Amino acid sequence: MSPAVKLISTAGGGPPVDFRTAVLTGLAPDGGLYLPPAGSLPVLTPERLNRLRGGSLHDTALAAAQLFWGDLLEPGELSAIVRDALDFPIPLVEPVPGIFVLELFHGPSLSFKDVGARFLARLLERLGGDGRCLTVLTATSGDTGSAVAEAFLGVPGTRVVILFPEGRVSKRQESQFTTLGGNVFAAAIRGSFDDCQRLAKEAFNDRVLAESVRLTSANSINIGRLLPQAIYYFHGWTLLPDPPESLVFSVPSGNFGNLTAGLIAKRMGLPVERFVAATNANDIVPRFLESGEFVPRDSIATISNAMDVGDPSNFRRMLALYSGSREAMARDVTGSSHSDDATRRCIARVYQQYGYILDPHSAVGFLALEQYRARSPGVTGIVLATAHPAKFAETVEPVIGDGIEVPERLSRRLDSPQRQVTVLDRAYRELKEFLSELSMRTDD
Repeated sequence: MSPAVKLISTAGGGPPVDFRTAVLTGLAPDGGLYLPPAGSLPVLTPERLNRLRGGSLHDTALAAAQLFWGDLLEPGELSAIVRDALDFPIPLVEPVPGIFVLELFHGPSLSFKDVGARFLARLLERLGGDGRCLTVLTATSGDTGSAVAEAFLGVPGTRVVILFPEGRVSKRQESQFTTLGGNVFAAAIRGSFDDCQRLAKEAFNDRVLAESVRLTSANSINIGRLLPQAIYYFHGWTLLPDPPESLVFSVPSGNFGNLTAGLIAKRMGLPVERFVAATNANDIVPRFLESGEFVPRDSIATISNAMDVGDPSNFRRMLALYSGSREAMARDVTGSSHSDDATRRCIARVYQQYGYILDPHSAVGFLALEQYRARSPGVTGIVLATAHPAKFAETVEPVIGDGIEVPERLSRRLDSPQRQVTVLDRAYRELKEFLSELSMRTDD
């Protein structure tokens, strides 16, 4: 994206800003999320896309990244960021005839969020230096915390603070961001993910605190974390055996950054007909698509815990992309909600029939695609597989009646003791004091 393009807030109250400012601040001063204005998104032409078919992940990622950051970073520097951030495979497999799965879980934290988090870490390292330490504050319902912690571990000039709901992420997920030490700190919040997200937003809206500790976000509210996720939608399309006449992406959804990135990719030229917003019992967006009413509520705990979000932040970006029109959004997005019991049955059935293991989040996406294809036979469908099943062995292994091989990078964390973990109540005052004290301690 050219530096001349100004990003605007979804709340409409703040002034337009350049890309660097949006990445460094995360949230707009008016509490909104930054987004390119309508009509300003760059486009990959059909000719350029076709030349990418059968190529490498690096080629596709660089082609997309150049549209956003080609005028902000030197070509060699951008290519280096792509190679460093995406140094793991993203294969497209077909475990079930007619259903493709894009495996986004082969990165350091075994989660799709490695793509955006690693890209953002390298951007901030190049764009953020002013001599002061940058505090990266991130709320997590499960996988964001580990991806951000791994991405920023040891990055000079940064400290990372992970907020997570105490007792509501899997032990394996928790081990991935509480055992690192170094510049990574974790705070267990006595509440839900929505409480974590609320506290993070209060901190960003506290302009005095945000300036004093130099606060930014690595959640998908940060446009620099969100935009790189558009890359793997294009990559999935280039890996299909033939360009399909009708393509549907099924996206496991919680805070809806992943789906928003897909909607942005469509506006950048991705040849996709429709997206399925696949949710668990936290079906706020599917209900909106049916009724036109967006009614946030307390999140419901499920076995697909990274999707347990009752007030998804990125819904505001989705609305902005469609000028607030439910009807326009519904032409591109179908909602689909699935219970824990249905998710377990899906995991068992796919393993028994095809020998393929789905984690609970990817299983929700699989169910949603099956449901959509039952109504629209013949469409080509891609499920975004968002996490490695070994991260949820306590749920998956009893369902499939078999063990799951644990990748070494996960087993290494499981054997490590927790470090730098603080327990906080839901009161903002406690988080503010924690961040202020941490800033003074680590800046000494």
